[in-house]
Amino acid sequence: MRPMSGDDVTEAVAGCTAALRAAVDRDWKAVRAGRLEWDCHATAVHVADDLIAYAGNLAGRAQDAYVPFELTFLDEGTGNAGLLHVVETTGALLAAAVRTAPPGVRAFHPYPFRSADAQGFAAMGVAEVLLHTHDMAEGLGIGYEPPAELVTSLLACLFPHVQPGPAPWPTLLWATGRGELPGRAPVTEWRWNNNLVIPAERITLTGLRPAAARDLSLGGDGGLDWIEGGPYEGTRAASGSLVKAYEAGVHRPEFGVFALVRHEDGRAVGGMGFHGAPDEHGWVEVGYDLVEGARGQGYASEALRVLTDWALARDDVEMVFATIEHANAASQRVASRAGFTRATVEEERRAHDEHGLDDGLQLYIRRA
Repeated sequence: MRPMSGDDVTEAVAGCTAALRAAVDRDWKAVRAGRLEWDCHATAVHVADDLIAYAGNLAGRAQDAYVPFELTFLDEGTGNAGLLHVVETTGALLAAAVRTAPPGVRAFHPYPFRSADAQGFAAMGVAEVLLHTHDMAEGLGIGYEPPAELVTSLLACLFPHVQPGPAPWPTLLWATGRGELPGRAPVTEWRWNNNLVIPAERITLTGLRPAAARDLSLGGDGGLDWIEGGPYEGTRAASGSLVKAYEAGVHRPEFGVFALVRHEDGRAVGGMGFHGAPDEHGWVEVGYDLVEGARGQGYASEALRVLTDWALARDDVEMVFATIEHANAASQRVASRAGFTRATVEEERRAHDEHGLDDGLQLYIRRA
């Protein structure tokens, strides 16, 4: 898997137009696009609409709603070849918008967290192209299958909650209600999942996607600009756990790992995140670390307070807890400043029984 980019948009569009040119002489308005209610002509227009809308929202830095425009009509007499040219053109515009977007820029998209970054917009554009090319090809009776690496990266970017299957293309078709996958129930409703970003006063908690986490776990920078000495080993270890959870199909993206990115210069100073989804009692564990050069400035307490507030506002979280070594006074101060309190003996006993709390650790908690 790899981060999604403008090059991926270009590759997806090129594959789309190459496949559909085999049927350019057909009447697309007379052919239904696979399982969709639309015909193939309307579906191709829809793809172009989405590509230009994504480009416009990203380039225009839309914040609270879509930029109020869309591609609503073609010139009179435009045939299928001209329509494919429109798809190529709108794809090029999205690719350019993705390539030129500054790091950290996000724009409006409603699901699920009301924003996406350049990588997210690239992935959404690729998804629209791949899936609707499949729909049109199915209706027209022509063959189509995109490159496996492209689909693998798309799944990891927009479908981190979906366990990878034996092959990426059948997995994507299954995950979007377009096919079957042995051993898995049919999908009747689906949504993709852009990464969660939570702003704080001086930093932003940026949710890591599986591709970035994999790179970090292997010694890379995860696509982030780290201050000197970063990332710290705890962030790399947590990233490796995220990748394992994704591969096992138990990853909950909103309860994953976040990079702490400083507002003043866009550089990453640490990592913070959850050890998994909340248990049946609504308990969820949080962990954190900072690069040494960023310590002592209150970043960890600020991030921990904001992340914990976000978690406790959910219906499925009753308590956030952290386990800290007895000798780690600095980490204990971080937790205290973020509103955590030392657990009672009874609470520590329960954590020992239900979560395997080590006797050498202290339990700090914040309740809803």
